[in-house]
Amino acid sequence: MPTSPPQRLAPIRNLRIVRGDALTPPQRLLAELQVGDEQVELILGSREEIKRILDGDDDRLLVVVGPCSIHDPEAALDYAERLREKSAELGDDLCAVMRVYFEKPRTTTGWKGMINDPDFDESGNVNAGLRKARRLVLDILERGVPVACEFLDPITPQYMSDLVSWGAIGARTTESQIHRQLASGLSMPVGFKNGTDGNVSIAVDAVRAAAVPHAFPGIDDDGAAATMHTSGNEDCHVILRGGRGEPNFHAAAVADTLARLRAAGLPERVVIDASHDNSGKDHTRQPDVVRDIAAQLAAGNRAIVGVMLESFIASGRQSVVAGQPLTYGQSITDECMGWETSVETLERVTEAVRARRSTG
Repeated sequence: MPTSPPQRLAPIRNLRIVRGDALTPPQRLLAELQVGDEQVELILGSREEIKRILDGDDDRLLVVVGPCSIHDPEAALDYAERLREKSAELGDDLCAVMRVYFEKPRTTTGWKGMINDPDFDESGNVNAGLRKARRLVLDILERGVPVACEFLDPITPQYMSDLVSWGAIGARTTESQIHRQLASGLSMPVGFKNGTDGNVSIAVDAVRAAAVPHAFPGIDDDGAAATMHTSGNEDCHVILRGGRGEPNFHAAAVADTLARLRAAGLPERVVIDASHDNSGKDHTRQPDVVRDIAAQLAAGNRAIVGVMLESFIASGRQSVVAGQPLTYGQSITDECMGWETSVETLERVTEAVRARRSTG
């Protein structure tokens, strides 16, 4: 005797998913916003320059400088023009890459960046955010300025990473296996920040992990689920950014990090972030941090291969308030140095690089 079909039970999947919007396949966006031949030359050339600095074959200093996050394309292009002019002046001593961050990791809540919230209304129009971000990076590259990005979501690099000369994995994600695997397949040098608690060992471990091949789930250029197989990225390195209110830019902390890298059989090189906990999240203290770093460089330290600076046109930060205009060229996330102070800071590290070079 036939049995009755089972009674349908309450749904058990996606109980907290409100909706799912289809993402534009990466290949469609890359075809719509194509990179030109001159831009390709700039990207490949700057990646090679950065690699040579990391390997000690170029005695210049890598400087990753720019806003904490990008929220206004017009101001970002204004900043890029200023940086292009200053970089041309200091290019014999510095390799400047503009910080162009579109994804913001949050400790709790807050604006998550242009890709996730391009309209500042929490509507989550990611397709529009990806398109807006890629268009802006192409415009910056057209001005002759190479770009640095932090990679947060493991899918978005398929839409952006071809344009990036230097990448970062943030303090909240350095310990993540997903991000270590991602870095192992990225086409540019990648820095891993120490943890928010100041733990440097997890960054050293991340550099080791990213240097070897991995296989992990991702999406291909058509947007289909795929297993991504990587060859490993030997151009990864540690970024010191302090932790829990304590700095780690000083000589003793740098020496300790180099010892950890040596013990792990890794190249002894570090990039130092002058903001975040190294400056107590106070933009007015970034120049003091750089002054200490510059002294180490001038004394002959060649293991410090780069610095990171949070810098914009106007100093400080502001909050987004509905109905109120924003101050042009001022950060809406972390505090940044203003342009005049940024120029002074760039000139200070330039002098330090020249002094280091004279030490032989």
